[in-house]
Amino acid sequence: MTRFRHRLVIPLAAASLLAGLLGMARADRPAGVTLRPATDSTLGADLDALLTDPRLAGAQAGVLVQDASTGETRYQHQADGLLLPASTLKLVTSAAATHALGADHRFGTDVLRAGELRGGVLDGDLVLRGGGDFSLQPGDLDGLARQVADAGVREVTGALVADDTRYDAERLGTGWAWDDLSDYYAPQISALTLAPTPDDDLGTALLTITPAAGAGRPATVQISPPDTPIHLNGHLETGSSGSETTISVRRRPGGNEVDLSGTVPAGSAPQQQLVTVDDPAGYAAAVFRADLARHGVTVDRPTAERATAAGATVVASHSSAALGELLAPLLKESNNGIAEHLAKELGYHARGLGSWQNGLQAVADYLHGLGIAPNAMRQRDGSGLTRYNAVTVRQMATLLRSAQSEPWFAAWYDALPVAGVPEPVGGTLADRMTGTAAAGNVRAKTGSMTGVYALAGYVTDPGGHRLVFSAAFNDTLGADPRPILDAIAVRLATGPAPRTPVAGPVARQPAARRHGPGFDPDRCGSAPHC
Repeated sequence: MTRFRHRLVIPLAAASLLAGLLGMARADRPAGVTLRPATDSTLGADLDALLTDPRLAGAQAGVLVQDASTGETRYQHQADGLLLPASTLKLVTSAAATHALGADHRFGTDVLRAGELRGGVLDGDLVLRGGGDFSLQPGDLDGLARQVADAGVREVTGALVADDTRYDAERLGTGWAWDDLSDYYAPQISALTLAPTPDDDLGTALLTITPAAGAGRPATVQISPPDTPIHLNGHLETGSSGSETTISVRRRPGGNEVDLSGTVPAGSAPQQQLVTVDDPAGYAAAVFRADLARHGVTVDRPTAERATAAGATVVASHSSAALGELLAPLLKESNNGIAEHLAKELGYHARGLGSWQNGLQAVADYLHGLGIAPNAMRQRDGSGLTRYNAVTVRQMATLLRSAQSEPWFAAWYDALPVAGVPEPVGGTLADRMTGTAAAGNVRAKTGSMTGVYALAGYVTDPGGHRLVFSAAFNDTLGADPRPILDAIAVRLATGPAPRTPVAGPVARQPAARRHGPGFDPDRCGSAPHC
């Protein structure tokens, strides 16, 4: 999938403080100089100064910094104000799910026969039953088809049944914007789905767009998996070499008609775009039916979507990786679909039916156990995509501190994005805070949607103390304020400015570096999933 990156100009006030922090992070102590004991008495003033940045004019800001062990507050600003958390809400959902299910939990997908098998003929239906595996890949379905063939099935006289009844029939989250529903970050949620990418972009199809040899000719578009039940309308034209890319891929609401328009420059590399697929269970069944045919298994009747008949016998199974391993694409790449699946899986685990209502109640019960009252915040989905959510930075910090005592904490912590570290470890922070004391230190979840920016996680200060921090900005206008969030994290990692030397000669200090090479404070663009 094409990722768009944008560079930002940092306003003078924030840039000056950040440049100073970078200089402090890099400068060596001059020979022969004794410094007074370091305290962080300037933290409040430094963070207050960052929050006066003009990019926050008229906006709401909440910031809280606490000692991760003791809970001692190092800094707070409107820490109890309810704010939109954007994708930092994934911290809440993933912690509650890992707590309830365990880091070793695996998601299964089964194929069952509902009828007798005689001489290679199954007299009845063949069922593909979803177990909530959001990581199910096309190759996994092919493996299931191979198992069916190896079990001796050659013909199915009944239907291919797609069973996604582990979860309810509500596919879209409350308050999701209608114009997001074609985009990969707003997939339909079903207990039976398919992910065509290693990042588990479930419920989507991957389009590979290759320009023609010359301008004015149509580009070619390949769909993966090839048996995806979508229909392409329109075309993409090859533009002149060096021209702008203007690709538009939009699925019409209520079906799988996908409209293409725009141009791709001649001589450019193939580009990839994801588009959501309507009816994920039907999508998985269509790909599985084609896999069965390739393995010599024919199904006589059309696909049906319903529950598995009582008494059906399992003939093939697939298990996902452990949940602890699947947290990385959720948190590092901010995968909305995984977060929503976990919310519904929590509902199934708690009440026998995967629904947002049941799952979010389970999350509320988990938070109540941490001392967060259910009526003190509002959660309406698992990923943070809806604008109906409301959380305080204090509640987020409480979660971050409490998680440290959990047996699953190591897996969860390792799945967080890491500032200034290349992909895949860095995730959505790979190109942020590079060349600073925060690089390789800050582990935090990003969050962004129009007018909303957040960052919450862990940082180790110069004294070796782990801190938790949560910062969120709402109702911002104009220039992207993410560099301010980064400057907060850098300040925590760097510590206070050195005190005036009290003895010894003063050596000349090297010039402060404004930023490291390749610094890019806005990796995520404006995509709501970040």
